[in-house]
Amino acid sequence: MTTPPNSADGPMVENATEHEPSAAPDASTNDPARLPARALLSAEKLSFVDSPADNLAILLERAIPSAASKFLRGHWLGHPLHPIMVTVPIGAWMSVPVLDLTGQSTAARRLLAFGIAAAVPASVTGLVEYTTLDIPQRRVAVVHVAANTVGISCFAQSWWRRRRSSGIAGLAWTVAGLMVAGLGGALGGHLSYAQGAGVLRER
Repeated sequence: MTTPPNSADGPMVENATEHEPSAAPDASTNDPARLPARALLSAEKLSFVDSPADNLAILLERAIPSAASKFLRGHWLGHPLHPIMVTVPIGAWMSVPVLDLTGQSTAARRLLAFGIAAAVPASVTGLVEYTTLDIPQRRVAVVHVAANTVGISCFAQSWWRRRRSSGIAGLAWTVAGLMVAGLGGALGGHLSYAQGAGVLRER
């Protein structure tokens, strides 16, 4: 089965259908170097998340006005806005360990807070994109959202620990957040490049 194309004004959640997983044909081979690709591909088959994934899409469709949805999807830009927005918090968080290692603990804590704040609009644009996805894409997106939520929680914990001391705990939570956020980024890349989420939609 194929998925009906999304309209320029917004998706039709109830019409989302399942198509064959769109990862590279050789992702299921026994080549050990392809293990990460096979792991990402397996997220497309998580059918047990379909019910909550559908409910989330319907909730977002009802909550976000059409005009706001078009703007947040990047209709005015000609391509999705979310990939641009996520570079801000990611860049901030990746710089935190550098500041830690150079003894700039106050700056590191402030940059953590900035990254957490910047993650809010980045997440909003991602949730708007979520409403345009088909079934296999939603499955990957749900895991993507879960990983990013855990990652942001790690960064928040790092910020909180740094309020009391500048010890190793804050750095450890930052590193944990970067690892989980890296997984979220890999899932986002799979959505964009293997599954083609948002490709040519806003032209």
